[in-house]
Amino acid sequence: MKKLLVDTNIVIDLLAKREPYYSDSANLFSLADKKYLTLSVSSLTFANTNYILLKSKSANEAKAILRKFKLIADVLPLDDKIIGLALNDNDFEDFEDGLQYFTAIENNQDIIITRNLKDFKKSKIPVLNAEQVLKTIGKKP
Repeated sequence: MKKLLVDTNIVIDLLAKREPYYSDSANLFSLADKKYLTLSVSSLTFANTNYILLKSKSANEAKAILRKFKLIADVLPLDDKIIGLALNDNDFEDFEDGLQYFTAIENNQDIIITRNLKDFKKSKIPVLNAEQVLKTIGKKP
């Protein structure tokens, strides 16, 4: 089974029910919940997602949402090496994208799932959006 790192924007699409992206992200995480595939996120994604959720939810509501989410996604560490790689890399203008990318690389992920495909142009591993992943695995018409 392929290892799939999910970027923060896809997680927020799901948890904040952002349209028009919610359906694809919900289908993707539903497949993970059913153990059809394994999805991972950077630990950074939890902090960023909490920050976004707090704009529309109470702290307790945000934590409850994240507790449920943690049941269906593996959390990958963000460590000194990953931060160093992202700081010293010139391929990623956006530091957070670099952190996501090097989290994927250092944890042997096969694919990065994001809506910001253009930000990962120099990726050495495939980068797809949620719709493309669903089509690839035959779960989207």
